[in-house]
Amino acid sequence: MSAPAGRVEAKLAELGLKLPEVTPPLAAYVPAVRTGRYVYTSGQVPLVDGSLPVAGKVGSEVSPEQAKELAAVCALNALAAVKSVAGDLDRIARVVKVVGFVASAPHFTGQPGVVNGASELLGTVLGDAGVHARSAVGVSVLPIDAPVEVEIQVELRD
Repeated sequence: MSAPAGRVEAKLAELGLKLPEVTPPLAAYVPAVRTGRYVYTSGQVPLVDGSLPVAGKVGSEVSPEQAKELAAVCALNALAAVKSVAGDLDRIARVVKVVGFVASAPHFTGQPGVVNGASELLGTVLGDAGVHARSAVGVSVLPIDAPVEVEIQVELRD
């Protein structure tokens, strides 16, 4: 039996979102690691029910708008990974850092706008605790041909 949903999960529900099950790793790693008051997630691709809804490069096969939505899915998957080691998302004191990787067509330069999908979701769900430092990086390819991948680091309350 799972623990009752807290404030953060209630906010997700209000937005019509549900925290997914943690996606099993695609290689030799774990979805998240806790050290002291910090949780570091592995990169999360936008899997929905175990499948990638769209594949390819942003700026060619995938529109920036689609990629922004997929970045929000990555952030939701990252929150699930955080919960898997923290036990309760209400323990998040703040999101410290977000790193977003965007599989980009050669001339696509809108990576920050794509990663805004993750940043905006975290801000909406966590309020001031969701405001963070961030990097948005264009790359040539990501695992399973995902258009975007996001990792987060959070600080927990005692």
